[in-house]
Amino acid sequence: MSPLRRRVRPIAIGRPSPIVYAFLAAVMVASVFPLYWSFLIGSGDSSTINDPNMSWWPGGNFFANAASVIENQSVNFWKSLGNSVIVSTVVSASVVFFSTLAGYSFAKLRFRAKKGLLVFVIATTAVPTQLGVVPLFIAMSAFGWTGTLGAVIVPALVSAFGVFWMTQYIGQALPDELVEAGRIDGASMFQTFWYIGLPSARPAAAMLALFTFITTWTNFFWPFIVLNADNPTLPVSLATLQANYFIDYSIVLAGVLLATLPLIALFLIAGKQLVAGIMQGAVKG
Repeated sequence: MSPLRRRVRPIAIGRPSPIVYAFLAAVMVASVFPLYWSFLIGSGDSSTINDPNMSWWPGGNFFANAASVIENQSVNFWKSLGNSVIVSTVVSASVVFFSTLAGYSFAKLRFRAKKGLLVFVIATTAVPTQLGVVPLFIAMSAFGWTGTLGAVIVPALVSAFGVFWMTQYIGQALPDELVEAGRIDGASMFQTFWYIGLPSARPAAAMLALFTFITTWTNFFWPFIVLNADNPTLPVSLATLQANYFIDYSIVLAGVLLATLPLIALFLIAGKQLVAGIMQGAVKG
């Protein structure tokens, strides 16, 4: 029989073994348990965390504890929540745009010292964040930005990880012929990026946006240094719950859950679209 007429047998994909399901179940339990523990303590009272006979069923004080967090004047909950939404949204959008733009340039454009610049960008990820805090704070003070959201947003407008991530993805997912076809049709360099490079990088950009939003939302170190009590982000304002002589951990963990709820809502809303985008990119690749 000719090789051209030989029938290609479909690849049989078997079901995962019970060991795989057991492993995934263990990972899921380990991931959900800290959240459940926080809810367990946050729904109790001040004595719940020290009770040796504590019930594993949630109590009925969560809404009262959450109200205590929201009504606490030192927390300034709604202002800090709005600040976190603004900072996380702006930083995520900026990181996705600039990282995709830089990744497209490194992956598809030809210019001098391209490899050296990419190595330099990647090398910056090895520098601890703490080393740049002092000069960065001096710069923010010179600009008069201390205590403002600009001091948190501007230094995070682009990330080295985002540039590397988008460079790797665009280099593999976007054919050079497609870019050259756009240039032959008369598209400018930015137009080829906007109409060809950016749509092809949508799955990776969605992952980067989600990762950046979570990282920015939970960031405590730099906002704690550069912001003040009148204009904090949510993690900074919730830290005031532990500033008293007596720490009520039911109140503290109720505040932690309130800060986590927007992230859970984000996963529930964007989860299907995110997976669909990843699968679409995998099929196209």
